[in-house]
Formats: sequence, C-alpha cells, structure tokens
Amino acid sequence: MNAASSWTLHLPFRVLKPAAALGQFNLLRWFSIISFMIIGAVAIGLGSLSTRFLMNESLERDALLSAQFIQAVAIGEIRHHDLSGMQMGDILTSTAFGMLKEETLHNRARARLEFLDHLAHLPDSLLATIYSPDRVVLWSTNPVLIGRKIFGDQALEAAFSSRGRVSAKYTEVQKGRIEQQFMQAPRAFFIENYIPLNDRHGNVLAMVEIYKESMDLIERVNRGFRLIWMATALGGLAIYFGLFWIVWRASKLLASQQDQLVANKTYGGLVEMSTAVAHRMRNPLASIRTSAELALGTAGQPAGKNIADIVNQVDRMSSWVRDLLLCLRPLRGEAEPVDLVGAVHATLSSFEQPLALAKIQVAFDATPMPLVVSHQLLLAQVLNSVIANAIEAMPEGGRLAIDTSLSADGRQVQLCIHDTGKGLTRQQEMLAFKSIYTTRQGGLGIGLIMVRQIMERFGGEVSLSSREQGGTRVCLYFKVSG
Repeated sequence: MNAASSWTLHLPFRVLKPAAALGQFNLLRWFSIISFMIIGAVAIGLGSLSTRFLMNESLERDALLSAQFIQAVAIGEIRHHDLSGMQMGDILTSTAFGMLKEETLHNRARARLEFLDHLAHLPDSLLATIYSPDRVVLWSTNPVLIGRKIFGDQALEAAFSSRGRVSAKYTEVQKGRIEQQFMQAPRAFFIENYIPLNDRHGNVLAMVEIYKESMDLIERVNRGFRLIWMATALGGLAIYFGLFWIVWRASKLLASQQDQLVANKTYGGLVEMSTAVAHRMRNPLASIRTSAELALGTAGQPAGKNIADIVNQVDRMSSWVRDLLLCLRPLRGEAEPVDLVGAVHATLSSFEQPLALAKIQVAFDATPMPLVVSHQLLLAQVLNSVIANAIEAMPEGGRLAIDTSLSADGRQVQLCIHDTGKGLTRQQEMLAFKSIYTTRQGGLGIGLIMVRQIMERFGGEVSLSSREQGGTRVCLYFKVSG
C-alpha cells in the first residue's frame, strides 16, 4: 500500500435472502414461550400434588392419633373401673345388662362420665359428639344436639358402613350440616374425624365424631405449603433459565454458522467473479491508455486536456484493479519469528519523506520486545497500510505515537499506533473491518481488510478505536514466538 491510502472501513457484502427466510422460525422466541408454559404447568402440577399429599398425610396422621388416643382412653377406663368383658360402646349406650351388681353399675357410670370428660377436654376440639347405631346423638359438648337424630349425613353413614375411621377437611361451616353447631367459630380450616367404638365382632356400638381446629397442625401444614411452592418455583426457574441459556447459546452458534456459511458461499462467488472481471479489465484499460497517450502526443491536438483526463482516470481504474486483485489473492507465507521493533523502524524509514512533507512528528517507544509470530513481508504490508492511513488522516500535520507493551503472562506483544487526525464517527468505527468502504474519496477501501486477514493468519488480532476530532488508535496483537 502507498502513502495515498486512507483509513478504511469495511461494509460486509449484503446478501439478499429468500423471501421464505425473512419469516423463518424463531427458535429462541418460541422455545422461551413454550418451555415457560410447559415448565410452569409441570411446576404447578407438582406443587399441587405435593401440597395435596402433604395435607392428606397430615389429616390421616392426625385422625390416626386421635383414634388411638380415644381408644386408649376407653380401654384405660374399662380397666381402671374393673369392667372387664364390657366395651366402651356398651357403656355409652343405655343398654341394660341383667344381673349386674350395684358396684358394677356404679363403676360403669363412673367410667362413662370420665370418658366423656376426656372427650370434652380434648385439645383444639370444636365439638365432640357420640352417635348410637341408629344415628341418635347420645352425648355432645353442645347440649342442644343431645337426643337429635341425624339424617342424610353421608360422612356419618360412610363411617358406620366402613366400620373404620373417616376424616374430612372443611374450610367453612356448612349450614346444611345440623351437627356443625360449634360453641365457637373456627378461625381456619377444621377437621372432622369419625372414630368407631366396636365390639369384639367388629360391629359399631357407638361412633365418636370430633371436630378439631389444630392450630399447630395448621401452622405446620402452611409452613410445608410455603416450602413446597418455594422449592417448586425455584426449581422451575432454574430449569427454565438453564435450558434457555443452552438454547440461546445454540441459537447464536447456529445463526453464526449459518451466516458464515452464506458469507463463505457469497465471498467465494464474489472472489471468482471479481477476479475474472479484474483480469478482463486490465487489457482494455491498457489499450485505452496507450491510445490516449498516442493521441495526446499528436501535435496540435485540440482535446489535449480531455485526453489527459482519460489517462488519469484509466490509471485510477488500473490502481483499483491492482488493489482488488491484491485483496482477493490468497495470503502466502509461512509463520516465522520476526523482530517487531526492527520492522517498525524499517517502515518509518520508508515513510520518512511523506512524514516530513505532512509535518507529522513521530514518537516511537522502541522498548526491546521478544520476537513475534508473523511473516517479514506481510508484516511490512500491515505496518505500511496502518501508517499510510495515519498520514492520510492528518493532512494538516499532527503527531504519530507508536508504543509497544508485553502482556502480563508474556505470551502476547501489543503494538499501538495513535494519530491525532480527524478521527471517525461512531458509525464508521462500528463498521470497521466489516466492509469495503473508505473515508477517502476515490479509494477502494481494502487496507484494513488486508490488515485483519494477515493478523488473523498468524494467530493475532487487530482493534480500532476512534473519536471525532480526537484521532484514531489501531492496536495490533502478536503472539510471542517460541
């Protein structure tokens, strides 16, 4: 590249996509929506099942403990009052037993009173009731219910027919249930337990109904609910964001690979077409220039100025063709250790006259650096392009600062070239290294394309930062040799 080069920005070849591609399936968007709905539904389902299981198990456990307690109290009263051979169901009913001693009758009455007293003082009890087999209330903590017969109570019928305990949960008092006449209104949900008192043959002699509002149980159940829903929500979110991250990365990778594939195909076609066109233009341009020069040499030629313009424009087009062929030509050269500081000195020496004419002061920090991985001729081409661009950016003079540094791990050398020219706009800076575009009128704009290709060929990198009226800074990063 020569000193007339300018800072170049590279706008990528625009590929026209088929109409079908414009409305293509958006994997990330649909995955985020559908996966959120599925994971949300599964999480809600698991949370509901878990809370229902916890509630049912808690109720079953409470009913079992209540039944065991009442049955144990019944057995204890019978033994305490020496009523062997009797069942608590017999004692609670008004069944008459013949030939009972006075003492036995007295013990029977005491056992009944003490058992009922235990029921009346059960903790967390809202209402305790005892039914005879014909569904008549034998006793209740609510005296209003004593002697009443209950009809159509499905839970009571189920308890009598199953001969086992039955439990149910309610959130509010049902007005249709005659027996739900509590002495105090429940504050939260309450539990109904039916506990049968059977004879030796399993027949139900009496049915104990207990309504309980166990605040300790309610608190434990609510705490369990909170933990279950919190764990379910956190687990669902963790799964969702984990899958979303994986699909997001995959979507980005697929899009990048697709763009790269399209770019490679497009670039290959453009290289082939551009090479063919460039080669075929060279001969016609040479013929035009030769004819123009012959015409210009003819004495008394009235169109001399026009012919001279033809020669200049042909030379300009020929320069474009040479630059284009240079850009499209595969890079050749094996990696080798190169003295970066020496290469910079050599390049500055070759630009000594242009720098002096442009009134540009050069400040080069020539700190010794280890050898870098590059190619002598290709590195010279990189430095020539960057420095030529810097000179072009400072037509009224300025300062060119060049400094080198070694990375902390000693594996990379950084070379930065900073000019005090007019700089680039934010949009121009964002387009850097991406397209065939130049800020200089009449330029082809392949300078930084070549710089990037050469640097990446040898495992290096290039970056550009600029500010309007604040100059441009290009940094080249080289791998340390060996």
